[in-house]
Amino acid sequence: MSDKAVKLLSTWFHVGDLPGAPGTAASAIGLLMVLVLQSNIFLYALALAAVIIVGLRVSGRMEKILGRKDPPCVVIDEVAGVMLAFFLLPLTPAVIVTAFFLFRAFDMFKIVPVNLFEKLEGSKGIMSDDLIAGAYTNIVMQIAVRWTGIV
Repeated sequence: MSDKAVKLLSTWFHVGDLPGAPGTAASAIGLLMVLVLQSNIFLYALALAAVIIVGLRVSGRMEKILGRKDPPCVVIDEVAGVMLAFFLLPLTPAVIVTAFFLFRAFDMFKIVPVNLFEKLEGSKGIMSDDLIAGAYTNIVMQIAVRWTGIV
């Protein structure tokens, strides 16, 4: 895969090059993908798996290209994490807003063991912390929607 393709995919089609908060922008793009794919769980799961696999292939390479650990422009991990965060959740407005901000909080504050996985080298470190933040979000939201009676 060419360096150009690695940059395109790792920055999620240059969303990671946006100024300000590229991780939040990529999370919003991931949420849009969730909204488009929600009606077909098979395609959703396939897209999630594809984003994870591609992320594992390109994020570590981008890190080497730039010579910087977990560069902020690499946002494919946020896309994968937010897709995992919303997996099999009812997409009501309250769930969407709550899960989105919960995912961003888990991703930014890196609570245990997210902070430990972030220290892994290359793609594993870049991808795993966001996937764990997505899993945390999904678990909390699955409990919350059942507890509140949304499901």
